[in-house]
Amino acid sequence: MVPPSPRTLRADAARNRESLLAAAEEVFAERGMEASVADIARRAGVAKGTVFRHFACKDDLIAALVCERLVTLTDAAHTLADAPDPGMALLEFLTIAADQRRQHDLTYLQTYSANDARVVAIRDEVHAGVETLVANARAAGAIRPDVTGTDVFLLMCAPVHVMEGLPDPPPDLWRRYLAIIFDGLRPEGASALPQPAPELP
Repeated sequence: MVPPSPRTLRADAARNRESLLAAAEEVFAERGMEASVADIARRAGVAKGTVFRHFACKDDLIAALVCERLVTLTDAAHTLADAPDPGMALLEFLTIAADQRRQHDLTYLQTYSANDARVVAIRDEVHAGVETLVANARAAGAIRPDVTGTDVFLLMCAPVHVMEGLPDPPPDLWRRYLAIIFDGLRPEGASALPQPAPELP
């Protein structure tokens, strides 16, 4: 019998890793921190040992899942940085960020792994990407001049967060609040902000 080539093994390993992360996202969304490695392995259709071949422990899996989500935002920010309409680019980025959270709100996992060096590094990349998008939008006059990248970074999850108190909100209601937030960023009719922008640690 001919053994599989290293390339095939690498492809299989990559597929297993993607399957595990997708399963972890679903299981953590359903069960919170009570989700176990065994639960995730069952959802992915693999043995528990397969999980530990990719992730040393549950915390490592959580950090990888958070990083995967943050990389999506980093890639979006980099792609949109050269868009011809900076205002629409910023709105598109905020739409991507809110829609990602709507699919499975795993913000608590990001808080849990906030001190993981990998998460911190990619979070800082996202922040830098947002700073660029905001600077571009400010320079184009698309948003008010006193709005900072940190302001917008902190608002990314707000369109979905405001719906958490509703028992059964329509699935696209977050778009209403995104529109309200983005209109608040525009320069027309803006009044002076009462406090300076915060700085992230």
